[in-house]
Amino acid sequence: MITVIATIISLPYGIHFKVGKFSVDKNFDLKMGLDLAGGSHLVFEADMEKIAKEKQSTAIEGVKNVIERRVNLFGVSEPLVQTSQFEGKDRVIVELPGVMDTQQAVSLIGKTAQLEFAEVKEIPATKNASASSTLIPTNLTGADLQSASANFDSQTGKPIVSLQFTPEGGIKFAEITGRNIGKQIPIILDNEIVSAPVVQQQIVGVDAQITGSFTIDEAKEIAVQLNAGALPVPVKLVQETTVGATLGALSIKQSVLAGAIGVAMVCLFMILAYGGFGVIADVGLFIFAVLTITLYKLIPVTITLPGIAGFMLSVGMAVDSNILIFERFKEEKLKRATADALEVSFGRAWDSIRDANIATLVTAFILANPFDWQFLHTSGPVRGFAITLALGIAISLFTGIFVSRNLLRVFVRSKSS
Repeated sequence: MITVIATIISLPYGIHFKVGKFSVDKNFDLKMGLDLAGGSHLVFEADMEKIAKEKQSTAIEGVKNVIERRVNLFGVSEPLVQTSQFEGKDRVIVELPGVMDTQQAVSLIGKTAQLEFAEVKEIPATKNASASSTLIPTNLTGADLQSASANFDSQTGKPIVSLQFTPEGGIKFAEITGRNIGKQIPIILDNEIVSAPVVQQQIVGVDAQITGSFTIDEAKEIAVQLNAGALPVPVKLVQETTVGATLGALSIKQSVLAGAIGVAMVCLFMILAYGGFGVIADVGLFIFAVLTITLYKLIPVTITLPGIAGFMLSVGMAVDSNILIFERFKEEKLKRATADALEVSFGRAWDSIRDANIATLVTAFILANPFDWQFLHTSGPVRGFAITLALGIAISLFTGIFVSRNLLRVFVRSKSS
């Protein structure tokens, strides 16, 4: 059943049907990367001259966070936003698959983050309209906020966001909180509400806290967003590269052809080398491919040329476990019955299969660099290769050990009878 559903999802046509009032209209499309779909590669350089050295890492992370949110609001499919350093300059690299005219995107991305505090004004109900509320901007902005950080409340132990205003900002904040006790003060970044804490009492001074039922990770995210507005960093476009869609189409065509030839050769080799067992391995390979494509669509995984290379490498890994089992089976069937020899072969080949795949998974983990370690590569294409390779290995372990094993049991039983 799982294979049937996965096969339907992996088809390029999607799922469209209606039974009575129940209908399904879903397209499962592969997400293509910049090198396949075409698009734009933008490099922005941040001006850190006015930012203290100890706050520069926080500032550039805030800039990345703001740009990422702006690109997502812009509607770009699967954008890639990452930071880098070049000759001592802090840069933000943005890849926009499918976007050929980047003028509007550059204009949107290049704006300095705008942070402001607002008040909620209640509008009473009338004969023609129900009661409502509106946001009124105040004169308290990101320029009045010195810093924001995630901490823990000394009394409750719950995560909080600590704010520190400038002296002038502290005076403004005292006035605003004084007239809004019991009301919310929305904090807005780029026209999006980051948080809307309720004022418990008037806050006098430059220090304040935002409390709520959020986790420490959520508190850190709010702090980064606030710092992005509190530390406005001008950015300028220093490089723009457009990848034509025709290059992407040609790359896809050649990659699909190469992949089809490679898979066909693997399948032919398995049949010639192992006969009926090879056919079973090829069926397992088909199930592996279907499950892999399905996961690519559901997660979704952005497909790039290196990612396709990772998939093709995982195809070879998918039959590797079968080869180990089959070679072991040749030796075991000389000592015991065929059914017993098959079970023993799986058990004794497992150690080699496990160790080989764990070694490859460790390499894929290092290449993917999920923790953004600066001493490792952070290239998007390299990470795409690592992710598709790791995903393929995980699925190949499932199909090689469980799917092929059950199919071989049925094959051996039918052959024995």
